[in-house]
Amino acid sequence: MATTLGSGREWTDPTCPVARTVDLVGDRWSLLIVRDAMDGAATFTEFQQRLGIARNILTDRLRRLVDHGILATTTTPGGKRHSYRLTEAGQDLFTLVVALRQWGERHAFTDGEPHSTLVDRHGNPVAALRAEGHDGRPVTAATTRVHKIE
Repeated sequence: MATTLGSGREWTDPTCPVARTVDLVGDRWSLLIVRDAMDGAATFTEFQQRLGIARNILTDRLRRLVDHGILATTTTPGGKRHSYRLTEAGQDLFTLVVALRQWGERHAFTDGEPHSTLVDRHGNPVAALRAEGHDGRPVTAATTRVHKIE
C-alpha cells in the first residue's frame, strides 16, 4: 500500500531508503536516462537515439527526473529546446549505476561474452565496489541488519 508523504509523493515504504530510491529512479527507463546523462547525453534527441525509447515515455521520464531533482533543465539558445544535466542528487547516483554495472558484469553475461567496460581517466578498469563497516572491513547482508523505526 502506498503512502503519500511530504510534497504529495506516494512512497511504497515510507521509512525505507531503498524503497524511496526505487520509487524515484527504479524503473528501467529512468535509470538508463541517468546512465546516459552520466555518459554525456543532454538533449531529448540524444536520449531518444541512444535508448530507442518512445517519445511519450521519454517525455514522462525526463519530466519525472526533473520533478524529483535528479535532472535540471536549461533552455537552449533560441528558447525552443531543453538541455538536461544531472543535479548533485543525480550525480550521487553514480555509485548505484556502477554497482548495477558490476553486478551485471558478474551475473548477466556468460563467460567470455563481450560487454562494455567502465574505465577511469587513465583507461584502467574501475575497482570492484564493496560495502564497508566503520572500520573499513567488508560487510555483507549476513553481517549487517536494518535498524527499523518502531
